[in-house]
Amino acid sequence: MNTQSVLVVDDEPDIRELLEITLMRMGLEVECAEDYTSATRLLQSRTFDFCLTDMKLPDGDGISLVKYIQKQAADMPVAVITAHGNMELAIKAMKAGAYDFVSKPVSLDKLRKLIEKGLQVPVASQSGQQARYQIIGQSKQIVSLRDTIKKFARSQAPVFIEGASGTGKELVARQIHAQSARANAPFVAVNCGAIPSELMESELFGHIKGSFTGAISDNPGLFRAAEGGTLFLDEIADLPLAMQVKLLRVIQEKSIRPVGSQQEVSIDVRITSASHKNLTALVESGHFRQDLYYRINVIGIRVPSLNERTEDIELLANHILHKLGQDNAGVFQIAPDAISMLKTYHFPGNVRELENILERACALSDNTTLTAQDLNLPQNPAPLKYEPSLTDKTTELEADELEKALNQNRWNQSAAARQLGITLRQLRYRCEKLGLTK
Repeated sequence: MNTQSVLVVDDEPDIRELLEITLMRMGLEVECAEDYTSATRLLQSRTFDFCLTDMKLPDGDGISLVKYIQKQAADMPVAVITAHGNMELAIKAMKAGAYDFVSKPVSLDKLRKLIEKGLQVPVASQSGQQARYQIIGQSKQIVSLRDTIKKFARSQAPVFIEGASGTGKELVARQIHAQSARANAPFVAVNCGAIPSELMESELFGHIKGSFTGAISDNPGLFRAAEGGTLFLDEIADLPLAMQVKLLRVIQEKSIRPVGSQQEVSIDVRITSASHKNLTALVESGHFRQDLYYRINVIGIRVPSLNERTEDIELLANHILHKLGQDNAGVFQIAPDAISMLKTYHFPGNVRELENILERACALSDNTTLTAQDLNLPQNPAPLKYEPSLTDKTTELEADELEKALNQNRWNQSAAARQLGITLRQLRYRCEKLGLTK
């Protein structure tokens, strides 16, 4: 096997030497450059398997180098070294296409793990996972979606997947995982709306035996269950504000603290998330933390609704019928009049509704070829719209949390807003909505 090579770009000789020695001890071939110009010259003369660059360079910056590599050698992962605590710059670099970042002072142990992960060749095509989670369609929207997934699959940046219910957001998350270097590690999916709020911290971060009533044994939690792989937080908009604070810290520190434990546990997990709700509107109304939104939405992917890509309906229908035939040891086909009818239907439930319609038709039809009559489509309903609202229980929990923050800050609204991670205007909006007055 050929020795893998790494390009190190830093203008400080001592740091270049330290990084070079560290990487050579990992059995890697190392070339060093002191600035943007010499780095691009090396990139033009030979190929590398990985690039590690400081953010600040004498004649440019790390983001410019990331963009250059994206154009010239998009498959090569690039990690940037940022100043301590500068998450905004790190996020900007990952939006530009950086694989990951490491903060100063550089932890050599974390750096080694980062580079080892980045040098792993994605094995999705070898393992069959990519085919298993394929995204069906030839419309321009789906072609663009597949290109976006391919571009960002090797990144470590958090991904937020937006789309209406039934569009296939989890399928997209699984495809990102399958095309990444994490493909052989676990993919753990959790529906945030399905976990009771009082159990959510324990479910996500784990707990130790005896930490609360009913904790009869240690529980590692979902983050550690996804170690080395991907944690998919579906319907992340349903996270209570208190858990949003804790998730923000996990993303920034890359560590968790199980319930009842005094020790932090380092984690290596890529977070992908999704929601059918309008997170921007929820941020505006104060129901979702703005700082968390920016952290989970480093890479944003929108999954189109089925009525935006009607040209894919026939492909999807045949694919679904093929699967149904395999499951039922039969062969199902669909007639042209049925395809025409499906193309005129609005599909408020998107691909999931198409699957349900075809499964029902196969179960009830006496023929192996489905006709328009077999579909038994309902009348086209109006498109579903998202309207931010609160259930009675959620309202009660929101009011308790808001009042607690106000009491802790002696009803200083500015201080309470800072504690909750929202703007003063958002806090006043929520106080008025929930009827909270001193």
